[in-house]
Amino acid sequence: MRYLILLGMLLLGGCMKVSDMAESTRYHLSDAGLLDHSDTRRASPWRLQADSFIYIAQGHFVPPGGAHPRPNVVAEEAFNGFVEYFPLVRRARTPLGLEEALGEARSAGAHYLLYSRFAAADDRIGTYDEWADEEALDRLGRDRGVIQMMLIETGSRYLVDTATVRSRGGFLTFYDQKPEELLGPPMRDYARRLLGVSN
Repeated sequence: MRYLILLGMLLLGGCMKVSDMAESTRYHLSDAGLLDHSDTRRASPWRLQADSFIYIAQGHFVPPGGAHPRPNVVAEEAFNGFVEYFPLVRRARTPLGLEEALGEARSAGAHYLLYSRFAAADDRIGTYDEWADEEALDRLGRDRGVIQMMLIETGSRYLVDTATVRSRGGFLTFYDQKPEELLGPPMRDYARRLLGVSN
């Protein structure tokens, strides 16, 4: 039996690069719920040029429920993801209303405003300390979060794209995790999609 498994791996290894096999494995494990998973739904296939100047801001909205993410965490994580792909990126230091954010984006000379909000966050019990505080079996499990984003052209106020990101933790990674810690990979993925980069 071991020889059959080894033979199968060698045959597959000849067909795929190791990096492709690793990415495929990671995808299937996250889809099965063992690793963190996110799903990004866009309203438009619009693409941006790499030299687009993007200003990133987050609204004042606080997600309902018991989770209390940092006030500007979505803008921070979006900035960290976008700065890898767009050289001209700035972000607001604090949460802003939409009109305030548009005004600051125009003042900075940005072509686009990426405006976001943490629409939902469910911080489940993931450590012994959290269990000692809540002691509720129905609260055990994987964290979840929903982010909503609008990409607006600052000059015309044209709504270029809207996106919703739904994230959930994995069974192998839920220990001591928070919903905001799931934001990094989908933000990088959204930046790549806006550029039209597949990997």
